[in-house]
Amino acid sequence: MVFKRLLGSLGVGGPTVETVLEDGAVLPGGTLRGEVRLAGGSASYDIDRVTLELVARVEAEYDEGESEGYVAFERYEIGGGFRLGEGEPYSVPFAVPVPWETPMSELHGEPLGIRLGVRTELDVAGAKDKGDYDPFAVRPLPVQEAVLEAFGQLGFGFRSADLELGHINGSGQQLPFYQEIELIPAPDYAHRLNEVEVTFLAHAGGTEVVLEADGRGGSGVDDALNRHMVGHDEVARTDWNTVVAGWVDQLASRYPDHGHGHGNLHGHGHSDSHGHGHSSGSGISTGAAVAIGAAGLAVGVAGGLVAAEVVDEVGDFFEGDEEEEEG
Repeated sequence: MVFKRLLGSLGVGGPTVETVLEDGAVLPGGTLRGEVRLAGGSASYDIDRVTLELVARVEAEYDEGESEGYVAFERYEIGGGFRLGEGEPYSVPFAVPVPWETPMSELHGEPLGIRLGVRTELDVAGAKDKGDYDPFAVRPLPVQEAVLEAFGQLGFGFRSADLELGHINGSGQQLPFYQEIELIPAPDYAHRLNEVEVTFLAHAGGTEVVLEADGRGGSGVDDALNRHMVGHDEVARTDWNTVVAGWVDQLASRYPDHGHGHGNLHGHGHSDSHGHGHSSGSGISTGAAVAIGAAGLAVGVAGGLVAAEVVDEVGDFFEGDEEEEEG
């Protein structure tokens, strides 16, 4: 998708800018490629800097409620120091790294309701102008996809995904927010758990998988949280169904059984390290919630289960939440 906009700070007759991204979703830790295309206006201008910001739509919680807005999580200076002549075309190609912790916005090509974008900023004639916004997509790393697919194979369903402002205590989290993927429990766990939330914190050496469970029936037990480190090279040689079932068994064992269904735990073991202090508070998004089985979580996404909760208020912590232009 291509966006083009007159640079507002320079008025009619000023240069225009459009940012064009390479087609296709990128991987966390990968490279985002494209070019910024400038077209000179009715006069010549000095272009001091061309800067890209990676931004994400993030939720924040306060005592008074929730707010939502864009947060910049990476910034790159890709060019500058040239004069743009009257009516002159000029292109600035770029290839910038995508942070490892960048959240996934799609699964098997289906959107998850996560909004990521590139915001282009130009320093022109001594004034800054955010001249362009362009959305981009991120697909999961192979190990992340394997974990989510195992949840689907075990009968868990996709409920929603969102980005939360804050930090998971005790983790090596680098970004100012984290992603929560909320899952509906499989039948074997439905009498113990209301919900399981999955967070991936990737880095060059692997991915930390943070699982948080919400128990049923007001058990008085705080939300259980476990952490598991997995390497990028473990995908092909791991029985993920067994591993993930073991992870969930550990979470579910903290809660009493509140029903008459299966309620059994599988008893699979897997080493992990435990951590506490992550406060979810994300709530459950509105919309349909359908359990899925062997076809995997992507079926739920394709079935339109993503429910994007819109919050009108924007908190002070958000950087310039400007109106997006859609092409």
